[in-house]
Amino acid sequence: MAQGPTASQVLGRVTLVTGKEEFLNERAVGAVRRAVLAHDDEAEVAEVAASALTAAALDEMCSPSLFSATRCAVVRALEELPDELYDHVLARAVDPVEDVALVLMHGGGPRGSGLLTKLRKLPCVTEVKAAEVKYASGFQEFARGEFAQLGARVSPDALELLVLAVGHDLRSLAAAAHQLTSDFPGEQVTLELVKRYFGGRAEAKSFAVADAAMAGDAAQALEELRWALDGGTPGVLVTSAVGQSVRGVARFLGAARGLRDADLARELGVPPWKVKTVRSQARSWDDRGIALALQAVAQADADIKGAAHDASYTLERLVLTVTALRSR
Repeated sequence: MAQGPTASQVLGRVTLVTGKEEFLNERAVGAVRRAVLAHDDEAEVAEVAASALTAAALDEMCSPSLFSATRCAVVRALEELPDELYDHVLARAVDPVEDVALVLMHGGGPRGSGLLTKLRKLPCVTEVKAAEVKYASGFQEFARGEFAQLGARVSPDALELLVLAVGHDLRSLAAAAHQLTSDFPGEQVTLELVKRYFGGRAEAKSFAVADAAMAGDAAQALEELRWALDGGTPGVLVTSAVGQSVRGVARFLGAARGLRDADLARELGVPPWKVKTVRSQARSWDDRGIALALQAVAQADADIKGAAHDASYTLERLVLTVTALRSR
């Protein structure tokens, strides 16, 4: 299980936290704060926005007080720091006080980049980067890291469903990983466990329909569809999920077929482990069948968004059409 910084790694040093991911930024600041308080439970913690900072306030924050020799001083939104304070902040970073942990947070963007460049060159500065997480694969990697920190193993398909169900919110993903790990200590987190806890989310239900349809299992697909609709899943999510799966196979059957797995993942827009699933699905499809499936998805999507009187019938027809085309 991953450990945070120790007191010796933050006291008498500067922790530079950079990046746009607010959750990761707050986690980094919290780790420094905990390290200081673990060293001295009476340590003082002070925070200030850079836009409201003055030279006198910074000097006070970075100096031992009458009540405690140990301090944690946090300056937020360094990109808003007034230009006239650049040199003062640099001076504090060059010669930090032994019993003070100074944390400087920069939320990204070009403002203050010159100051960041100078800070990064200083021997007493440790940078913690909170790079922005993008794409489904990035959120899956984040969740995988959360499980690893908690000492848990997780299967790739479980990660995919977890991100689909919970969404692209790091705080929620971290909480979900903690919940699953706490409830099933020592066990691998599997697709079934994620389904049990989070399979009721609309996005997860719609992809369950798509997976069964692409596998040619009409009975399972119809069962998943009924469960999804009874649970309030909008029809447009179902057509979108089926469309994504059909287009993935279509791209594979096209120019992407001869690529290596890593290149194929980029071409299909899926994480590398998902390539195996797409390749397996594609074995049961030909060009004509996938073209007709694309047409069926387009028609169903138009009907759902238009004047279709019975969305359930429209989606059942789509599922049966796709599963029948697969068996060509």
